[in-house]
Amino acid sequence: MKSILLVVAFGSLTSHAALPEKFDLRNTDGKSFVSSVKNQKGGTCWTHATMAGLESNLMMTGAWSQVETQAQPNLAEYHLDWWNGFNDHWNPDSGSGGLTVHEGGDYRVATAALSRKGAMRDSDAQSYKNPPQQTSPDYHTYYVRDVEWFDAGPNLENIDGIKEALMNHGAMGTALHWANSYYDSYSNTFYQSPQSSKDPNHAVAIVGWDDQKQTEAAKPGAWLIKNSWGPDWGDDGFFWISYYDKVAGHHSEMGAVSFKNVELQKYQHIYSHDTHGWRDTKDNVFEAFNAFKAEGISGGPETLRAVSFYTTEDQSAYTIDIFGSFENGELKHILTRSMGSQPRKGFHTVDLDFPISLEPGQTFYVAVTVSKGGHAFDRTSNVPVLLGSEGRITVPSVAHPGESFYKQNGQWVDLTTFNPSANFCIKALTN
Repeated sequence: MKSILLVVAFGSLTSHAALPEKFDLRNTDGKSFVSSVKNQKGGTCWTHATMAGLESNLMMTGAWSQVETQAQPNLAEYHLDWWNGFNDHWNPDSGSGGLTVHEGGDYRVATAALSRKGAMRDSDAQSYKNPPQQTSPDYHTYYVRDVEWFDAGPNLENIDGIKEALMNHGAMGTALHWANSYYDSYSNTFYQSPQSSKDPNHAVAIVGWDDQKQTEAAKPGAWLIKNSWGPDWGDDGFFWISYYDKVAGHHSEMGAVSFKNVELQKYQHIYSHDTHGWRDTKDNVFEAFNAFKAEGISGGPETLRAVSFYTTEDQSAYTIDIFGSFENGELKHILTRSMGSQPRKGFHTVDLDFPISLEPGQTFYVAVTVSKGGHAFDRTSNVPVLLGSEGRITVPSVAHPGESFYKQNGQWVDLTTFNPSANFCIKALTN
């Protein structure tokens, strides 16, 4: 690796001049930012790919070593599988139904769960056969502040964005349709033609690239992939996928997902109504808000410090307003405002410029305006099973009037009048 192209700063890698022809997170100037290869049980590839991204980011930023004595991050994939809120084991919006535990999920499922509870350490909450305890004051929980979706584009016109995210934030989630006919064991390379009708059935993590790597595709170039089938598979658990693969780097939900700014959980309350995260988009809506009632901490006030939400388009400016009342169809008594922009679509956590104190029982209103419109919302939905299944599983969501509103023709409209199971993905984070 040509170190003149990269510098190590605050535990992350920053691009200078042209991107390198080759890059490998396992060896960046002698340092590795890739956690050990795991051997998954059941249909839990999506949890392993997700945790590979979180673990890599924790290594890159140094957030893990600041807290833990273990040399390498190791998070609990099966805790996420049991307690994601989409399955027949636990769905807080419904007594039964949803995905079958250990039989599939995806990065939107993972993001919804991580945005509500965070990720647990393997040493705290890893259990495949029986569900581990959901929460404990003894757990070390890691919160993911940002999750962003990328697409290389049909002609790879956006591929540099994926490469830069990989260099700066660590391993990224991706997927493929595994079939033996697409895999060349001799060269350890994989390629599914875009003309194939097969959808994703396996999740893995991108950890590097080689612009000159030859595969079965007509043109060179491939992603270095961390699999979850143990270190005895492939090349010590790794293989290559062509840049021109149908899914990897291209699929709108599974192609390239970056998990950024992972940190030890510092929020005591995360107020939300959207159990299942981004299930749909309210197009052409620029302004939305959620109403919450403060619970307090230890019987006293709490401080609202951050707000999380999704942007559904790249290059979106946002305004966050916190109001103290909603009267006669109008938000009143503004308490604080924060403004900024997000370059990538996805889930974002924003610290308020001026945090505010909330008394127990106080109702407050979190309004988010996005410049490009399109607000993410949860609703009862059909979730694809990432195991090659042709079917989709219905996951029930529950909403109540008075929780989520959007502005239409200058008037605030309760979202449940549009869909009775819908809530906007706007959260309030306090401590």
